[in-house]
Amino acid sequence: MTQQKKAYGFALAAIAFWSTIGSAFKISLRFLDPLLLLMYASFTACLILFVIILVQGKIHLLKQLNWSNVRWSALLGLLNPFLYYVVLLQAYNLLLAQEAGTLNYVWPLVLVLISIPLLKQKISLWSVVAVLISFTGIILIATHGDISSLHFANPVGVVLALSSAFFWALYWIFNIKDQRETVTKLFLNFCFGFLYTLMAVLLTKGFRLPGWEGLSGSLYIGFFEMGITFVLWLYALNYSSTTAKVSNLIYLSPFFSLIIIHFVVGETILLSTVIGLFFIVCGIILQQYLKS
Repeated sequence: MTQQKKAYGFALAAIAFWSTIGSAFKISLRFLDPLLLLMYASFTACLILFVIILVQGKIHLLKQLNWSNVRWSALLGLLNPFLYYVVLLQAYNLLLAQEAGTLNYVWPLVLVLISIPLLKQKISLWSVVAVLISFTGIILIATHGDISSLHFANPVGVVLALSSAFFWALYWIFNIKDQRETVTKLFLNFCFGFLYTLMAVLLTKGFRLPGWEGLSGSLYIGFFEMGITFVLWLYALNYSSTTAKVSNLIYLSPFFSLIIIHFVVGETILLSTVIGLFFIVCGIILQQYLKS
C-alpha cells in the first residue's frame, strides 16, 4: 500500500467516526445533561490520549513541562474541551441534531472574522463574499427556510451553536501559537478541561453515576470525538504528499452526518438544512481557495 493510500484510509476512517458524533451527542443527551456527559467523555479522552502517548514513547515529554506549558494548557483546556463542548452540547439539547451540527460547522469562517482583530489580518472583498455566502446558509438553517419572515425556530439554540464555533476558532488561534508536540499538548488540555468540568458538576449538579446508556455514549464520544479520531487525522496528514489531498475530504463529513442522523436519531432532514449546509460549505471552500 502506498503512502497516499494509507493517508486516504486514515482520513476516511476519521471522517466516518466524526460523522457519527452528531447522532451520538443527541442520543447521549437523552440520558445525561451536557455537563455530566462532558465530564465522563473528557475523562475517557484523557485516558485514551495517555495510552497513545505511552504507545508512541512520548511519556518523557510530560516530564519536560514547565510553568509556561501548564499555563498554556490551562487556557487552552478552558476553551476546548470545556467552553466549546458545554456550549455545543447545550445547543444540541435545544436544536435538532442536524441544525446544531451544521451551524457549528461555520467555525472556519468565524476564524477568518476573529483573525482580523486578533491577528491584525486584512479581509479581502472576496473573503467578505465568502462570509456572506455562508451566512446565508446559517439564516436558511436557523429559520427553517423561511428567510422572508426571519422567524428563528430556536434563537437561543442558534446563538449557542454559533458561539461554540467562536470558541473553537479562538482555540485554534491560540493553539497555533503553542509549539509543543501535538498529542501531549492535547492530553494536557483535556486534563484541564476535565478538571474544569468536574468542578462545574460538583458546584452545580453534584456527582452521580450514569446508567449504562449514558455511560456508553460518554465512552463513545470520548473515544471517537475527542481521542483516537484526532490521531487518525494526524496520521492522514503525515502520510499524504500534500495536506490538500486529504483536508478537502473533511467536507464529506457534514453530509454523511445528516444521513446518519436521519437513520439513527430518526430526524427528518429538512430541505433548508441541506441547502443551508451547501451554502456554508461553498463559503468555506471559497475562503480556502482564496488562501491557496
